Amino acid sequence: MQEELAWETDGLLPLERQLHEAARQNNVGRMQELIGRRVNTRARNHVGRVALHWAAGAGHEQAVRLLLEHEAAVDEEDVFGMNALLLSAWFGHLRILQILVNSGAKIHCESKDGLTLLHCAAQKGHVPVLAFIMEDLEDVALDHVDKEGNTALHLAAGRGHMAVLQRLVDIGLDLEEQNAEGLTALHSAAGGSHPDCVQLLLRAGSTVNALTQKNLSCLHYAALSGSEDVSRVLIHAGGCANVVDHQGASPLHLAVRHNFPALVRLLINSDSDVNAMDNRQQTPLHLAAEHAWQDIAEMLLIAGVDLNLRDKQGKTALAVAARSNHVSLVDMIIKADRFYRWEKDHPSDPSGKSLSFKQDHRQETQQLRSVLWRLASRYLQPREWKKLAYSWEFTETHVDAIEQQWTGTRSYQEHGHRMLLIWLHGVATAGENPSKALFEGLVAIGRRDLAGWSTMARSQLTATSASRVQMILVPQPPE
Repeated sequence: MQEELAWETDGLLPLERQLHEAARQNNVGRMQELIGRRVNTRARNHVGRVALHWAAGAGHEQAVRLLLEHEAAVDEEDVFGMNALLLSAWFGHLRILQILVNSGAKIHCESKDGLTLLHCAAQKGHVPVLAFIMEDLEDVALDHVDKEGNTALHLAAGRGHMAVLQRLVDIGLDLEEQNAEGLTALHSAAGGSHPDCVQLLLRAGSTVNALTQKNLSCLHYAALSGSEDVSRVLIHAGGCANVVDHQGASPLHLAVRHNFPALVRLLINSDSDVNAMDNRQQTPLHLAAEHAWQDIAEMLLIAGVDLNLRDKQGKTALAVAARSNHVSLVDMIIKADRFYRWEKDHPSDPSGKSLSFKQDHRQETQQLRSVLWRLASRYLQPREWKKLAYSWEFTETHVDAIEQQWTGTRSYQEHGHRMLLIWLHGVATAGENPSKALFEGLVAIGRRDLAGWSTMARSQLTATSASRVQMILVPQPPE
């Protein structure tokens, strides 16, 4: 309605401006004085507003009656096609609406956007005005559509006006009516994040899996708005979690792209295909890697995504994360890949732990991590971290992804430290003794000279690992 723009008084003479202001404030005495001085009651501001528009929109009965008595044009429209009747419906002023109708206002008017009286009342949730329009005005088209193809049902659903929506449903309006983009009222309610309206429409018989022209389902719209509550209602009613839109995106793709972790968790738990690929052959994990959404990536990794899938550029999710220098995410994906490789080789030996692939910052593992940092920064030579990684079955891809985050000639220290922390995650997963595994790894790469250091480190590692190695895998909070 662009109220702020319309209140500008450009184009008015000083006394005409005062009349507009008096009408807006219901200052009837000043209005009578100005009208007595023959100020033009039909003077327009730069967007076509006249004094009657302000009085009607503000709900000032006295001001409206005074203007009508002095030749104000009841059907005068502003540049938006809004007249006093439409404005009274828009702002919910039933008494003004009745006065204007009794004064001969045309009830079948509409704005330049195609909004009728019914649209205005439905969009703003004014039940008494809506009831008057439906019950007391003759020949009002209840299924009339605006310029975007929306019925009053669409507008009420999209804005969450339950009482209005219930009345429109009760009179039997077509629940499957689609607007210009193919949205039903259920799409509108889902996109507006209104679970109560969604439930009402579903109970009334709306089709839960209706699709728009771009193949968007109601669950797609719920995902776009990030509404976990609406998504849960739709899924419970049989909404398909794996339908894809014109770009090949599932609701899970959209929830990941827009960073809605709680919704991602719900969709994963509702059997969404975590390996679905859109038209760019991107999986949800590719999107999480591209945007560095760590919480979402963690959920997808724990769900067991296929880490070998490649997008149209031939990139795995690991490659996408490495290319974008998302260091923590690179390490998470490598941990997950190593875990699932280990799990494949040990099918009868499940870890029995709640998984986490995030970096460990807890106090109880600080001493253990400190030992590994000293090893990486003081003892290992530039290429030795790679030798150690290969001895522990890191792949060439893993090493390349770690090394891609190069910042200078001493980057090998950070690379080695990251590799050791990833390795430690795997050791904890397998339930191995980290001190023994570290000693054997150093021997394997020909660093027996570190025996003295490793003896000292072994005592720290053993003391720490005996009681705490199980805690390397951080339990997830209950759902």
